[in-house]
Amino acid sequence: MIIFFLNDQRVESAHPPGLTVLDFIRTHQRLRGTKIGCREGDCGACTILAGSLENDVLIYRNMTSCLMPLANAHGKHIVTVEGINGSELTPVQEAIVRNNGTQCGFCTIGFVMSLTGFALNGRGKEKAIASIDGNICRCTGYKSIERAAEEIAEKTASKPSGTAMGWLVENKFLPDYFLVIEDNLRRIPKLKPQKAGKFTGGGTDLYVQKPEQMAQESFAPLFDAPELNGIEEKNGQCFLGASVTVSDIAESPVLQRIFPDLDQHIKLISSTPIRNMATLAGNFVNASPIGDMTIFFLALDSSIILKKGHQKRILKLRDFYRGYKQLDKQPEEIIEQIVFDIPSSQHYFNFEKVCKRTHLDIASVNTACLLKFDEKGKIIEAHLSAGGLAPVPKYLTKTAAFLKGKRIDEIRSKKMDSLLQSEVAPISDVRGSKAYKRLLLRQLVMAHMLKIEPELEVF
Repeated sequence: MIIFFLNDQRVESAHPPGLTVLDFIRTHQRLRGTKIGCREGDCGACTILAGSLENDVLIYRNMTSCLMPLANAHGKHIVTVEGINGSELTPVQEAIVRNNGTQCGFCTIGFVMSLTGFALNGRGKEKAIASIDGNICRCTGYKSIERAAEEIAEKTASKPSGTAMGWLVENKFLPDYFLVIEDNLRRIPKLKPQKAGKFTGGGTDLYVQKPEQMAQESFAPLFDAPELNGIEEKNGQCFLGASVTVSDIAESPVLQRIFPDLDQHIKLISSTPIRNMATLAGNFVNASPIGDMTIFFLALDSSIILKKGHQKRILKLRDFYRGYKQLDKQPEEIIEQIVFDIPSSQHYFNFEKVCKRTHLDIASVNTACLLKFDEKGKIIEAHLSAGGLAPVPKYLTKTAAFLKGKRIDEIRSKKMDSLLQSEVAPISDVRGSKAYKRLLLRQLVMAHMLKIEPELEVF
């Protein structure tokens, strides 16, 4: 039995765990405010808020309900637009009306829910605009919506730090039933572990690839499994649970310390609702040749811990991929953890990506590098990865070996480019011709070097 709160009502459902939250709330609960759009997590028309207890604190995140398995709603507070409506418009809705932030209106609900999520969690105009990076509007040109977002940021500037639920209720951003949700969630029993032969995490890849099959699938949900969550630093290594999301990575104090530019790297990856749902292991197992987090962790020379019952084995991530969508993994195995050696102050890490739009787009080419320098400025350790250029996420062995023993100013671009091109075999597709992708690879690897030596003339 899947148990959660839908707006102000407790729900107990025996529907298939793979049914999407979108279809459950529209078809079975008759809540039609949430719209059906692309069904790929792309447009944001189906955005809802999902509140859950994270480290014993109630946190709300905006998510795309078209990709969310009903099983992942267990123990959460699912909020649709009907759940924030009252006798009058909320300040978020008022701001959108006042700034002419809607025309045809189909996308408006998604914007309202994302901006309400900002009111719960965020602060400042930049964060307000960033909160709607997963919502698409075909009519307004966005500037009116951005003005509304800025107005909401101003209205929430005086909310107290920490928990602001009381303030938000008092100022009509939320109905008063939100004040008792945290206690209600604590009374919901944990979902009993399932022993099905198939597993799912956040669902952001599976529901794009095979939505009809997933709707009837019987599987073991792993998204909220405590043993598969958490980020820990231990003995010079960093351990990440398989169900850690991209948002968990972005918000982790451990990873923020390890990667000073983490915020800039994460901005290149998907959109806020997808980052809130997409799990690390899901990105790896999907085996996309251009999976952003796969390329990120390949450059860290990461290893994965695979588990089958009580048996475990450790494998380099670079050795996980045997061919297109082919993995060194048995059907019953799951990824339990990801581990990498924590870079020292002598290391330099960078992630680059080119795609056709800023948010929520698949890379034409992405690449990451990790370089370690000695006291004389020579590279004594090098790891380089790239996506979009081969049937698998590519660890660039030859080019990494070429970089070792050299200072940045000793690297000759023609020689390095020759090695780069020998390691890849791109194809022409909707994201660019193979010639364009080869050029991108060269330019993005140059970008890694130029960030270390901006005056480097050879580039």
